[in-house]
Amino acid sequence: MATLEDGVPNDQHAGLENPRRRDYLQIAAVSFAGVGAAVAVLPLLNSMSPSADVLALSTTEVDLSAIEPGQAIKASFRKQPLFVRNLTAKEIEEANAVPVGSLRDPQTLAERTKEGKANWLVTLGVCTHLGCVPLGAAEGENRGDFGGYFCPCHGSHYDTAARIRKGPAPLNLAVPDYEFTSDTVIVVG
Repeated sequence: MATLEDGVPNDQHAGLENPRRRDYLQIAAVSFAGVGAAVAVLPLLNSMSPSADVLALSTTEVDLSAIEPGQAIKASFRKQPLFVRNLTAKEIEEANAVPVGSLRDPQTLAERTKEGKANWLVTLGVCTHLGCVPLGAAEGENRGDFGGYFCPCHGSHYDTAARIRKGPAPLNLAVPDYEFTSDTVIVVG
């Protein structure tokens, strides 16, 4: 009877399973499960991606040339109101005179505007308390006790730099990402 190097006769090897075959089956099973998981998760991930109409609104271009000092306009950015305000020298002075340590959400005007463009204040027009739209962007609207914006829903008052000064709102009006593409045009988003 012939024997192999391990001393086991050939006829006994026929009943043994090849260890490499077992490794191959394990790798194939794990790979199959991985592909199946990816196929199951892909539709879920795609459903979380922004839709085409949202992507189309992902940036907003605003022409600043018609906004006089002291005026503000309302625009729309990602289906939310956007306030763009051309601050006067007096409003800038008032905002800079406020001690930052006395603010609920401490930020200077310089932190809320672009360098060299301190007169242009760009904020989302959504109160940080419960999401109402504050007044003060349109001509003749109530600007609150501090000359900025006033939320009529629960009485939050914002100053000329759109910083919360009085009322239940916990934070300043949000400043979105924006950049100047020219002296009179900004792109928000």
